[in-house]
Amino acid sequence: MQGTLHGVFAPVLTPMNDDLSPATEKWIAFCKELLATGCTGLAPFGTTSEANSLGLDERTTMLEALVAAGVPAAKLMPGVGMNAIPDTVKLSAQAARLGCGGVLMLPPFYYKGVSDEGIFRAVAEVIERVGDARLKVYVYNIPPIAVVGYSLAVIERLLSAYPATVVGMKDSSGDWAYQKSVLEAFPQFDIFTGSERYLLANLRLGGVGTISAMANVIPDKIRFLYDNYLAANADEVQERLDRFRAATRDYAAIPALKQILATRSGDRNWLTLRPPLTSLEEGATEEMLTKFAAA
Repeated sequence: MQGTLHGVFAPVLTPMNDDLSPATEKWIAFCKELLATGCTGLAPFGTTSEANSLGLDERTTMLEALVAAGVPAAKLMPGVGMNAIPDTVKLSAQAARLGCGGVLMLPPFYYKGVSDEGIFRAVAEVIERVGDARLKVYVYNIPPIAVVGYSLAVIERLLSAYPATVVGMKDSSGDWAYQKSVLEAFPQFDIFTGSERYLLANLRLGGVGTISAMANVIPDKIRFLYDNYLAANADEVQERLDRFRAATRDYAAIPALKQILATRSGDRNWLTLRPPLTSLEEGATEEMLTKFAAA
């Protein structure tokens, strides 16, 4: 069973107040802006959202406020992956109750070298404890950061055990060969690429879109490729899109993207990050902004 989500999703950046608390009203306004300027959906509390620097209560309160403010829950895929199973259960159950289109589930990532059996049991335990048919799980594969990932064997087992619940994946491995193997092995699986640089290739093999950090700053340009991937010049459009990521790839992603938003909006609060993240140094900031403008 496939999910209902597709298109261009942003793992939404989280604006912070000076005291490092989430600036929730500004965040909600930004979410609405992203939906109005190209995003088909949102993935709040993703890696780019500084999600693992946010507390459980902060995340549940923010999601409730976002839906209450009129952002359609059906367009949301909040990140729920935590190291503690009860925390993942709480976030997943809330998302299902609110009617979110899906949840984005990291594997437990503190312990390294765990077996496929361990990964399967961790996800299965969450699904069983939530016990809600409305829950739709998109597994989140990001070995460059989590180290722990989802093998093809684990995906196959999850699909067999929970065909109505485990419906898709975000692959941020950066390994096209792996992503291609998942696309080919599981055509019933809804696969989002974690980088827009693989968007065209993903769509051509039956993928459903991208959940891209760059969608925070160029949602319209990514959406254009998504809407026109069958066009004769699609490869050229992909090449033009790649220039934006190339402009930022040599810099820490979250500080760089927040810097772009701060420069664009004139709102310096966008520069606030929760430790251990820190802003770009002045020289790097100027260099990155020049490259981005040139793109």
